[in-house]
Amino acid sequence: MRTTILSLLTVVFSAWMAVAQSRSAKTLNIYVIDVEGGNAVLFVGPSGESVLVDTGNGGDGAVRDAGRIMAAVRDAGVHEIEHLIITHYHNDHIGGLAELASHIPIKEFIDHGQNVQPNANIDPVLQQYAELYAKAKHTVAKPGDKIPVVGLDWRIVAAGGAVLKTPLPGAGRPNPYCASFKAADGAKTEDDESVGSYITFGKFRTMILGDLTTNRQFDLMCPNNRLGSIDLDILARHGNVNLDLLLYPLHPRAAIMNNGTRKGGQPEAMKVLFDSLGLADVWQMHFSLLSGQEYTVPGLFIANQVDEPPATVPVAPLVPPAPGRPLPPPPEHNGTAYYFKVLAQPDGTFTVTNTRNGFSKTYRPAPAI
Repeated sequence: MRTTILSLLTVVFSAWMAVAQSRSAKTLNIYVIDVEGGNAVLFVGPSGESVLVDTGNGGDGAVRDAGRIMAAVRDAGVHEIEHLIITHYHNDHIGGLAELASHIPIKEFIDHGQNVQPNANIDPVLQQYAELYAKAKHTVAKPGDKIPVVGLDWRIVAAGGAVLKTPLPGAGRPNPYCASFKAADGAKTEDDESVGSYITFGKFRTMILGDLTTNRQFDLMCPNNRLGSIDLDILARHGNVNLDLLLYPLHPRAAIMNNGTRKGGQPEAMKVLFDSLGLADVWQMHFSLLSGQEYTVPGLFIANQVDEPPATVPVAPLVPPAPGRPLPPPPEHNGTAYYFKVLAQPDGTFTVTNTRNGFSKTYRPAPAI
């Protein structure tokens, strides 16, 4: 009898352990959404808790971008946004908020605080924003804060023009790429204020820094690397230049660029990426005319085409017009929009899928030496 009870307890304990292990093995799902050179990235943690970073464009693009975000939301099985982070108050990051909020409840709004670039176009958007967060939870983020997301370690590393001063665990080594940096002149903009996040799920690490400027990238990473390393870089600044002093010490295995057809991906930005040791692939939201074929990536890694694809694709990068002469309108993309879906495992393995063509690639942790 005693043996039977012990055997039964063993079976029950084994079953409980199997359930616990299956729960702990759930993935972190990330959806990098095409909002035409704006920003919207949905994170769904292993518990199902959601974090949305930015809401795409306003104006004529608001309905379009809210629809694209909601398509990813439905794919993820999300019924509310637990945490919405607005990295900064530019139209391509916050403009679609009111339209999105009409489709899904948002429980918490997180931002950097006061707008440093008031103007007639963004002020009405921020008034709508204030009305929305007055009915929910509103948090002004500071470097070093944690966003409470079950199963994730979500750290704020930049906000309000300030950056993390104390290195993350395991970080803090001298950064050899700082010596050649020269700060850009000019007053601080909303880009400088961007809320930047560093996210850890088990051994998997990623980050999303909004439009953090090169000056603030230097502040964050110099003279010591305060972040350590990452596996996936969700590139800041829409694929405009992310400095070597930011990228190289982090050693990402893959990067995703939320660029537009004529926004981000220019040669100087691509050169930094292509020279990054250990960076296997760059995934681009659009083929960039700024890079041409010279500096682009294979088509398998590009999520979206334009409504009327050209008969030929330019080899040379687009030459900017003379000062004072505007570019013609960019190619339109108002049809089906595809996103990148990332499934990250707690052992550091992650898979990126291009939903346009179903192409997937899995990145496994480097073996311990």
